[in-house]
Amino acid sequence: MPLCFDLDGTLGSFAGGYLLLREALGDVWGEPPSAADLGRCQGSTDWEIVDQLHAMRFGRPLPDAGYARYDRACLARFAAAFHPRGRQHTQFDGIIAGMARLVDQGLRVWLVSGNAPSVLEFKAGKLGVDPRIPRLGSLPRLDRAGLIRQALQGCPGPHLYVGDRPHDQLAAAAAGVRFLGVGPLVPGDHPILDPGAEAGHLVQAVAALLGR
Repeated sequence: MPLCFDLDGTLGSFAGGYLLLREALGDVWGEPPSAADLGRCQGSTDWEIVDQLHAMRFGRPLPDAGYARYDRACLARFAAAFHPRGRQHTQFDGIIAGMARLVDQGLRVWLVSGNAPSVLEFKAGKLGVDPRIPRLGSLPRLDRAGLIRQALQGCPGPHLYVGDRPHDQLAAAAAGVRFLGVGPLVPGDHPILDPGAEAGHLVQAVAALLGR
């Protein structure tokens, strides 16, 4: 019964991420993509976005080695930006603590994000996500629904995805799992938690959704 959580906007926020993505690609390609090109991209994962930008620039799909170079460059940009004397992230302590409580209850919890793997690990560390929770970042040729399916592979349901944006809800629907929203940007008839919710509120909402 894996419970999958998005990171950005769901557990906290690292402002300016798309600018850092463009700068990281500039480090790799010699010149960053334009904001207009970034705005033309579809999808919500780093792989999808960087693959499309690579096709716009070079006329061919992004090779796996090229994505790995981007991952390293993006991590360097985030590490240089977010540190004790640099930019400060925000975090939703109750949601993060609630994830650890779910693990304590014996539930399988995953962090499934559109961030490149190294950046996801960096952000999870900054947020203090329980190290018992495995991380699954954006991988080649997988959209967000594909990442959710990979985390759930071989595990009996019911399953759940927790996110803060319409693309999270759409990915949950495509993967065939229930959805729990966080914050005001994902309206609908699904349950929604406030970002300032306490740990117990998350645990109660998950129990209600899964019929526990």
